Amino acid sequence: MRFFSSFSGWSCLIGLLPIFAWETLPVARYPVPVAGFPLPVSARTGVRVSYVSNPPSVVDVVLVGHQDDWQLFMGDVVAKRVRTGQPVVFIYLTAGDDGRDSLYWTTRERGALESTRVATAAAADTAFGQCSTTRALEHLIRKCTVGNTESYFLRLPDGRRDGTGFASHSYQSLRKLRGNRITSMSALDGSTAYNGWADLLTTVATLVGEGSADRTVTIHTSDPSVVVNPHDHFDHRMAGLLVAESRRKHRWNVVYYTGYALASRAANRSRDQARQKVALFQAYDAVLTRTNPGWSAYREHPAFYSECMLRTYGRQITRR
Repeated sequence: MRFFSSFSGWSCLIGLLPIFAWETLPVARYPVPVAGFPLPVSARTGVRVSYVSNPPSVVDVVLVGHQDDWQLFMGDVVAKRVRTGQPVVFIYLTAGDDGRDSLYWTTRERGALESTRVATAAAADTAFGQCSTTRALEHLIRKCTVGNTESYFLRLPDGRRDGTGFASHSYQSLRKLRGNRITSMSALDGSTAYNGWADLLTTVATLVGEGSADRTVTIHTSDPSVVVNPHDHFDHRMAGLLVAESRRKHRWNVVYYTGYALASRAANRSRDQARQKVALFQAYDAVLTRTNPGWSAYREHPAFYSECMLRTYGRQITRR
């Protein structure tokens, strides 16, 4: 199937199924007719960052390993939070480079921002603008603003699914940094290096910006549990572990989301929720495809990505 020569691959997904429920709650069932919308076959498969002077009372932070993680695994929930008008902060730990050159991973960043634009319903010409370099502690980080969202790209090397890293980037990975198998990890653009796992944790906490005790911060991230979320990418798992370890110091609410194991769960999205996920992921994928048709994630694994559109599973942990 030639994905973006026509949108038939996505149109099969837009008339979909049931409703959101946290993993600890029963899944509600509201069947809808699916004639004409066949369900996909199950996949197998120094200066601190500051905000406004009077911080808002509610802040959602989406912390992920790669540029398409939130759209696939939590897109409908995140879009709903964006639409409240409250600030939403996106933090992308790795460049998602897959061992490839800068054209590939900078295109993935643009795709992520296009998904953010769709979530905010901002004008089409605002997606890739309003970007600059900011400083969190001693680290220089790419920052982009779209509507009520801020996106931070740390641009660390992709660690490969098993956490071993890629030869093109000296086999660096978040898994190795956390396990003290490497002592530092450098951003792919040469902007900075993180001297150990603790340095990365402190930097992320600075980006979250817990500057006021009366703010309610909710982190949306990948579930680090191998029991709840088996067979996931190690960059996803490291994002979840970073949040889990940071909660020892910071009073964050957290929602942990299922990643690759999502496709084996029961479909639980309503028609509108599935449409939202499709729109967000399609926006991301279209940016990659316009640059290089061979980069379409959907075309590489259509069954898996189709299954993700029908599902969002998370478990919520409230602040102590």
